[in-house]
Amino acid sequence: MKSVALNAFPRTLSRRGGSKKLRTSGRIPAVIYGREKQPQSLEIDNKDMMNLIHHSVSENVLVDLSVKDDARPKRLALVQEIQHHALSGKMLHIDFHEVAENEKVTIMVAVETTGEAVGVKTDGGVLEHVLFKVKVRALPKDLPEALILDVSHLGIGQAIHIGDIKPPAGVEILGDKHISVIAVAAPLTEAQEAAAAAAEGGTAEVEMIKEKKEDGAEGAAPAKAGDKAAAAKAPAAADKAADKGAEKKAEKKK
Repeated sequence: MKSVALNAFPRTLSRRGGSKKLRTSGRIPAVIYGREKQPQSLEIDNKDMMNLIHHSVSENVLVDLSVKDDARPKRLALVQEIQHHALSGKMLHIDFHEVAENEKVTIMVAVETTGEAVGVKTDGGVLEHVLFKVKVRALPKDLPEALILDVSHLGIGQAIHIGDIKPPAGVEILGDKHISVIAVAAPLTEAQEAAAAAAEGGTAEVEMIKEKKEDGAEGAAPAKAGDKAAAAKAPAAADKAADKGAEKKAEKKK
């Protein structure tokens, strides 16, 4: 992975509400960790970071971080995590992990596919992306931005496992080698589709019946004889109370 130059600044707004003011000014709060040093709070220009991510295959980016007016002005670091706003997608915070050129690091790398599986193209199968990322270990310069897997040879019932992936030079792929990464599943038969639809319909019917029972249960225990008598007397009592109230009002007016 080729390193990319990126400018950073020591964090100036660190108190409560400082991060919000920082984003309003066009910068993103960040922190750099690692290399036996205390974490340091930084600021990154939003436009610089957007441009960096836009021209990268993934968010796994190796940067030559230049920190203005710092005792260690240049550091090699990996973009470890970018926090995004749930609705707007804007970058809220960035974590950098400082690395050394001669030390191997472990990261999660995205898995992407190329080609059209023969089992999908000719037999109507379904391509299943079981793992979207795999763990790799390598020197920073050898880290891949993504792993591209050719799936054109896959037929129905076939898969690419972790152990089947041929890693780039200097890269070790970690994890259980028997775990599937990409697979082609057989299409559902008419009988299976009908059974699935019937199961969904049956579930919905049971839920409706249950709901009706619950509605009935809340107001509907069987009425006892005493309750019926009390219910019958209730309207008459209410009428008498209303008549007495009217008589009192009339007497007051007199």
